[in-house]
Amino acid sequence: MAVALIVAAGRGERLGASGPKAFVVLAGRPLLAWSLEALKAVPAIERIVIAMPPGHPLPPEAGAPEGTVLVPGGATRSHSVRTALAAAGPGHPVIVHDAARPLAPPELFERALAALEHADAAVAAAPVTDTIKEADAHGTVRHTLDRKSLWAIQTPQAFRREALVAALAQPDDILAAATDDAWLVERAGGTVRVVESAPENLKVTTPLDLRVAELLLAERC
Repeated sequence: MAVALIVAAGRGERLGASGPKAFVVLAGRPLLAWSLEALKAVPAIERIVIAMPPGHPLPPEAGAPEGTVLVPGGATRSHSVRTALAAAGPGHPVIVHDAARPLAPPELFERALAALEHADAAVAAAPVTDTIKEADAHGTVRHTLDRKSLWAIQTPQAFRREALVAALAQPDDILAAATDDAWLVERAGGTVRVVESAPENLKVTTPLDLRVAELLLAERC
């Protein structure tokens, strides 16, 4: 059975939050609660581990299922994932998800897990719709990239456990440079596949993101 790791240690500075981002209220519930609700609806997931903001207890209204494991988050995202994985106990494969993406539906987690049949990792991703240009340090455009092959990477991300363990067994400076855990698997030579998601699976970073997420959740209800 699978284990799920939720990264929830962010401070929420760009959101203007007075406390941890994962506890900011979204549509009447802590941001974290929406990810927990989605994970509880995935039958393959046996256990959930949350990398928490150090020094902050889990709010009861987050609705964590019985047996949820809490660990203090690390200095960087991948440090938090490594700590959470070490505390997860047995279980394969492994799902990693950001608490800041509250709109990921259960079926997206299921499709990411299914995609591991032919890969070491599978990542939720949305096709890039904007024209993307590469510019130098002075703002001069050097290239216009072919967007047909570009994907905006999201979470959830699913991993064969052995691939994730090996990817996270890197020096601290490498972990600090990782913007997502799939990059660490790529760097180690593993196969990573994209699982098409939707732009609505947004990451709540700013007050505008929070408002958009509230509107999208209202449409679901």
